Amino acid sequence: MSEQNQPNGRDQRQGLSEEELQELVASSDSGSRNPAGSVGIMIATVALIWSCFQVLLASPIVYYVLPSDIINNSRQVHLAFAMFLAFMAYPALSSSPRHRVPIQDWALAIFGAFISLYGFFFYDKIVANGGLADDTDKWFALAGIVVLFEAARRALGPAMAIVATVFLLYVFFGSSEWVPEVIRWKGASLQKAMSHMWITSEGVFGIALGVSTKFVFLFVLFGALLDKAGAGNYFIKMAFGALGHLKGGPAKAAVVGSAATGLISGSSIANVVTTGTFTIPLMKRVGFTSEQAGSVEVASSVNGQIMPPVMGAAAFLMVEYVGISYVDVITHAFLPAVISYIALVYIVHLEAVKRNMPTIGHKTVSTLRTIIGMFVFFAAFAALCYGVQYPVGWIVALVPEGASWILALLVFVAYLALLKLAASVDDLHPDDPNAKEITLPDISQIYKAGLYYLLPIVVLVYFLMIEQKSPGLSAFWATALLFAILLTQRPIKAIFRGENETVEAFKAGVVDLGHGMIDGARNMIGIGLATATAGIIVGTVTLTGIGQVMADLVEFVSGGNLVLMLVFVGILSLVLGMGLPTTANYIVVSSLMAGVVVELGAQSGLIVPLIAVHLFVFYFGIMADVTPPVGLASFAAAAVSGGDAIKTGFTAFFYSLRTVALPFVFIFNTDLLLIDVTVTQGILVFIMATIAILVFTAGTMGYFLTKNRIYESVALVLIAFILFRPDFFMNRIQPPFEIVPPDHFVQAVGDAPAGSEIRLVLSGPDFDTGNTMETRIAIAPGTEDGGEARLQALGLTTIEEDGVLKLEEPFPGTPYFDQLGTFDFYGDEPVVVKEARLEADQLPKELIYIPGILLLALVFLLQRARAGRTTREEGVAA
Repeated sequence: MSEQNQPNGRDQRQGLSEEELQELVASSDSGSRNPAGSVGIMIATVALIWSCFQVLLASPIVYYVLPSDIINNSRQVHLAFAMFLAFMAYPALSSSPRHRVPIQDWALAIFGAFISLYGFFFYDKIVANGGLADDTDKWFALAGIVVLFEAARRALGPAMAIVATVFLLYVFFGSSEWVPEVIRWKGASLQKAMSHMWITSEGVFGIALGVSTKFVFLFVLFGALLDKAGAGNYFIKMAFGALGHLKGGPAKAAVVGSAATGLISGSSIANVVTTGTFTIPLMKRVGFTSEQAGSVEVASSVNGQIMPPVMGAAAFLMVEYVGISYVDVITHAFLPAVISYIALVYIVHLEAVKRNMPTIGHKTVSTLRTIIGMFVFFAAFAALCYGVQYPVGWIVALVPEGASWILALLVFVAYLALLKLAASVDDLHPDDPNAKEITLPDISQIYKAGLYYLLPIVVLVYFLMIEQKSPGLSAFWATALLFAILLTQRPIKAIFRGENETVEAFKAGVVDLGHGMIDGARNMIGIGLATATAGIIVGTVTLTGIGQVMADLVEFVSGGNLVLMLVFVGILSLVLGMGLPTTANYIVVSSLMAGVVVELGAQSGLIVPLIAVHLFVFYFGIMADVTPPVGLASFAAAAVSGGDAIKTGFTAFFYSLRTVALPFVFIFNTDLLLIDVTVTQGILVFIMATIAILVFTAGTMGYFLTKNRIYESVALVLIAFILFRPDFFMNRIQPPFEIVPPDHFVQAVGDAPAGSEIRLVLSGPDFDTGNTMETRIAIAPGTEDGGEARLQALGLTTIEEDGVLKLEEPFPGTPYFDQLGTFDFYGDEPVVVKEARLEADQLPKELIYIPGILLLALVFLLQRARAGRTTREEGVAA
């Protein structure tokens, strides 16, 4: 790197050494204790066995290999491994030994594994007791919970254990006088509570731990193996080759590299350290301060968890909690994640332009050409993932019996061809970001070195999106391919290069595979314990009914205002996230608040899809890794950059404003989640949302073509709102619904076009309290003949008496049977249709884009004229 590329007075503060950084990641993600000798080998062996067990559990041959009672109790086995390794790998205190395991930790590890398997060992006795705990079981269960809390304290910090303890104390002492009356309940005996929390599948061994067992482990292992194969370094080099020459290039490369690394690592901290050790020093060299460099890395690394197709562990929990497929989850999450990253690239571009930062190297390529090239690459990759279904379909049709073998052979042939291409160039090695001269990678050469890393991702996306297999099975096939890659990439490349070290290369591949499986298992310790401990909180909600109490409390505090309530939910996520990992934070907040938001939305006349609320909670959960004073990812970035952790956190939060704003937008405009949109609408939404997020970024950063004036910043934020929420303005110009009188309701249902939306306001007695309550539902009439027939097809029956339209209890098994279960249909007061709103003819809301774009053009012309004058004045002065 030439001297003119090194700004005077650049930030000289240094971060931690590589060894210290790896210890930081280990203490957070995989445990900082690494004993030598036989104990170290034993810990590694247990981790390796855990990985093998989980791979077998996800495989199609599981029922031929593992006994059925092991399969049925896989959650217990999963937790047993996590508990044992937690006490082996995580010291009790900062002063505890790191290179040996004290006797008390041995005892806790063995007891923790045993108590996790208690339901497996004493299965027959528990079944004989009707699935409930007896006097002996309750004490073992209590001991198990105490040991689990200690394991969680070590692996996740004290906050997780403290929050779970508070919920558990509420179970026992919820009837005490010192508990506020509004949340008081009758309390539970020790036996009942321990039955619920440890013996049944309502508490510790509930849905969250089941998702960790079935899905999350395989994806974490997939990421660890992909990284061990060398994909992480390849992605970073490709990002630098594509973007490093641009203004602010290292920061732009950090954003794109972190997005790709997000495929590999579900941990914000590991992502920061993995990519940050290279990107942060380079960002500082072109003029970013230590805090800014760390903030860019934090903002891009944290968002790796929201980037499909491999999202954070919480995304797999959504599958169970929302009741939709993983394909639907990643489809809904796709657009916000992509435009979020586009905005972050634009943020660092604006920072670079504002400061007139130098470029690295002497390569001159236009920004437009770079953008088009990247778009073509990602479009081609998406087309490949989608298009592969057609040749696969032809092969299956031609050879139905042997299709799987032929397809496996074709994948192997493609792998060999890509390996031959990789062998034609040198292997990639990590660069030194502190070297005196920086040479940017030549993308026309280095792309050959790692194209075969995309094969497992193609396999994963194909099974997930096209075949629509379960996430666990999809990850199994992708991981199986990674096994083959790790074992064979070195020896086959050696053969193609005419080298004679094939055996040594194969041995190195075996070592890489073993280390990858051990790393994957150790990275799962915290997630396994987080989901198990969060099960206590979920169990408390189901046992005590605190969820409904919270709903009433939050509704009262927010005054029924949905926006205010969403602010409360966001703050709750941020506060809990200061101590809880993302997954546990998501479980807690979604268990308490998701249903409340949907219910309050219905009462406000807004039908909020459940997935939108869960994504809202997820987004704010990951923001907790950024937010000071406890944002762990910000501390990790500050450790790399040598900057101030609190300043880094605040700057990263400012850079992440779009991650805060987007959830509020997609709650009210579900088009952003691609819910009920056509392909054409989806493309238009993508284009307009991208423009909106860029305009929002320019408004909040105070810079567009030149420095904004205050009114221009306000105008840009308003334009972003217009483009994000065209329905807000159109609904005020033309109301979307017309009110139908109750006595014309049945006829209106019969006359309405099939599939149109009719919204009902229902009023009646609450089943629990008897108080009058209101809720809103949306119905879509079918093609039946007549209003009564259409209503009956939906399970609804109405009776008109004395000018009042009464609603009978919905038929069991229909969508509205559960949805309206909070009403008492057999009380003295009837449930009535208070108001019906029929979908009205309305101009397309997309017309609102036109004034938004015109206003943007006006700001553009004003700034271009001012920027031109400034340039001329500077030229005259020079």
